[in-house]
Amino acid sequence: QVQLVESGGGLVQAGGSLRLSCAASGRPFSTTPMGWFRQAPGKEREFVGAINWSGSATNYADSVKGRFTISRDNAKNTMFLQMNSLKPEDTAVYYCAASRTSYTDTDARFYHSWGQGTQVTVSS
Repeated sequence: QVQLVESGGGLVQAGGSLRLSCAASGRPFSTTPMGWFRQAPGKEREFVGAINWSGSATNYADSVKGRFTISRDNAKNTMFLQMNSLKPEDTAVYYCAASRTSYTDTDARFYHSWGQGTQVTVSS
């Protein structure tokens, strides 16, 4: 089982940028598709994006497409979420997780080994 730890969250003004990291340990990270999710207060956890095992393919929610970029460094067992042009509606706790199946899956039920989350707050 892979263990995941997110970092890099914080407070940023609208239009700003943040880069989140997801550090992995445990089972081989380099063969596992990975995803990012977020959960705002009073809302369900929602898919942000995912990346295949090699980093050659990604999948994004429409709400972040063109603003967020997922990448990974398998040599360092780390995945990243670069967030640009942030909006107040991006405010949430951001989680990384490992996919049981494919980076194309957007349902949280297909993911496991959730990290503890990192808070992102975007002020207007």
